[in-house]
Amino acid sequence: MNNFWKAVTVLSAFIAAAHCLRCRQCPVGIFGTCLLGSDVTCNNATESCYTGEAQFNATGTLTLHTRGCLDSDLCGRTLTGAIAGAGYTSSFQCCTTDLCNGASSVQISLTVALCAAVLSSLWGTWEM
Repeated sequence: MNNFWKAVTVLSAFIAAAHCLRCRQCPVGIFGTCLLGSDVTCNNATESCYTGEAQFNATGTLTLHTRGCLDSDLCGRTLTGAIAGAGYTSSFQCCTTDLCNGASSVQISLTVALCAAVLSSLWGTWEM
């Protein structure tokens, strides 16, 4: 019976490790460019990836962007505060799948790429 509990413990550890969420992390981004971005594995308590922005009230034009892991209780919320006397407003939008907060990219399957290459080569022979 003791071996049974050891097996359950080991299996639970593997399942917990498998369920860790991976998010795109960007400590600070400005003008649409992420500075020092990377992919991170969130801890087990973190349930969401987020994309956030902070706008400084004094300027109204400077908006900082950030991405990473976040507890779900902050998702969809808008927070206000001040840093060195400058007021700011920040908001967080969340998602719950691996790397869902990353920059979107266009990806096509290998089959589609091969079909496009074949059609392109055939099109060139038909025009002659």
